[in-house]
Amino acid sequence: MFDIKKIRENPEDFDKILSKRNHSPISKEILDLDKKNKDLIAQLQSLQEERNSKSKKIGELSSQGNREEASNLKEEVSALKSKLQELDEAQKNSQNALNDVLSRIPNLPHESVPVGDETKNKEIKLIGEKKDFSFELKEHFDIGEDLGIMSFEDAANISGARFVIQKGTLSRLERSIANFMLDLHTSEFGYEEVNVPILVRGDALYGTGNLPKFEEDLFKTTNDYFLIPTAEVPLSNLTRGKILDIADLPKRFVSHTPCFRSEAGAAGKDTRGIMRQHQFYKVELVSLTSEQKSEDEHERMLSCAEEVLKKLDLHYRVVILSSEDMGFSAQKTYDIEVWLPGQKAYREISSCSNCGDFQARRMNSRYKDGKDIKFLHTLNGSGLAVGRTLIAIMENYQNSDGSIEVPDVLQPYMNNQKTIS
Repeated sequence: MFDIKKIRENPEDFDKILSKRNHSPISKEILDLDKKNKDLIAQLQSLQEERNSKSKKIGELSSQGNREEASNLKEEVSALKSKLQELDEAQKNSQNALNDVLSRIPNLPHESVPVGDETKNKEIKLIGEKKDFSFELKEHFDIGEDLGIMSFEDAANISGARFVIQKGTLSRLERSIANFMLDLHTSEFGYEEVNVPILVRGDALYGTGNLPKFEEDLFKTTNDYFLIPTAEVPLSNLTRGKILDIADLPKRFVSHTPCFRSEAGAAGKDTRGIMRQHQFYKVELVSLTSEQKSEDEHERMLSCAEEVLKKLDLHYRVVILSSEDMGFSAQKTYDIEVWLPGQKAYREISSCSNCGDFQARRMNSRYKDGKDIKFLHTLNGSGLAVGRTLIAIMENYQNSDGSIEVPDVLQPYMNNQKTIS
């Protein structure tokens, strides 16, 4: 959501920056709706003043014994009341129309973001080296099925496509990955672990920018709850409607949850394996901070997510996403892409986004800085996607006999098991 005052002051600048998102000019539509809304508010105020004035006059006339004139004024006030009700409804509809247009516009990109589509994404880091293998590599789904610890057929019989059943040591490995991430982020980086609901109401999803534009990407229950697409939604909404003190910032939260996405528009993409599923697990990082600390917190969050891959000794790169490739609520996003030797490709394993005050305005999440009340800046990032980390380990730690080495940092979580075979 945007500050309408800034659009009024610089409509051309607003359209110019928004065009970096490949978005058509929209300031005229917004300002036309805004003018209509302000005109209706002015009419309401004028009628209310007229009604109050005449109501006061009725009392004066009645006390003076001018009953006939007082009676005539009562009829006029009654007619004004009916007009006020009509105007009030029209103004509410006008405000809703303005809010609906504003709520469907993506966040404005930060000036440091490359302009263009995904081909303009810019690599800024390359960490570690690709491992050398002397045998023919498998992708994670072949490794898992050959070991008998991963079944897509059984999952399809129960739930359909884009689900998986993992068994035995593979299940334990995924659980170990999540526990390792949680321990790292809480003990070394000071994130507070939070268990959150995985069912949320629509206003929580509106606050993070998932609604109204992306409802088709969500799973909705019959009683109007939504399954969370990521723990970003409940974690960010912890401050909805609140005013924090700047001395209590930043707030840093971490949560491990299942996530649910319909994958609308993903037909034909990553149909094999667990790269893109309807249900998956993530360890999510969320920070809430002040405007002046926002960019520093973004860099810090990125480094926290990177540290997971460094400790797992996985080769990766960091890219800054272009203006057209960023998520709806982000003003700047770093993607961490891990190397998958089985796929012979870098694949996203984390997105760390700074949303500025975009989400906070929708959630009315604020902080007090001296005498000033300002909107919080919200940041979110995967720390990391658990399933994709599992893929990376399976492919990077595979052996020629089909077994999987367990990374050193995970062995304490696996009862010191060194190999899955």
